[in-house]
Amino acid sequence: MDRRPSLRDLLAAHAPADDTEAAHRARMLALLDAADPFARTHFAPGHFTASAFVLSPDGDALLLILHRKLGRWLQPGGHIDPDDADVFAAARREVAEETGLTAVDVDPAWPRLLDLDVHAIPPHPKSGEPGHEHFDVRVLLRARTTALAAGEDVKDARWFPLDALPTIETDESVRRAVRKIAKSGQK
Repeated sequence: MDRRPSLRDLLAAHAPADDTEAAHRARMLALLDAADPFARTHFAPGHFTASAFVLSPDGDALLLILHRKLGRWLQPGGHIDPDDADVFAAARREVAEETGLTAVDVDPAWPRLLDLDVHAIPPHPKSGEPGHEHFDVRVLLRARTTALAAGEDVKDARWFPLDALPTIETDESVRRAVRKIAKSGQK
């Protein structure tokens, strides 16, 4: 299954929030020309990943995970598996694996990409993986329930009120996505 055409269409339709995100989109469009840009073993410069910003049913809270290695609160996400039909399917699978939450849907008011980010992954000496980049394609989902169970790969999973997000330990790319959600009036 070739997921490149649908991702190319999503990327082309995406309106970057700033010059940084526009540069991420340009790099992602170029990566689509690689032989297998979704393969975990595609290290030069890296490969696509998918993640999800999940709103609570009432839209007042955002689901974040405490990343085991980084010690920061981030959105659920990870590698795109060969069986994932598209980035939305990969993001939903990652949410289920990391938080136990399976009752999530693409919000009909936001059936497009939310955010794009390219970030460095350091070398992993135990596995022999070289340093590379994750080309993270981020979507917005809506949960039908708030019941959670943190998966094995995360320290914790929690709902955070949207207005509390500026006070938690996270990174600027998460804050950028949250600003987009707030600006759009999603609730």
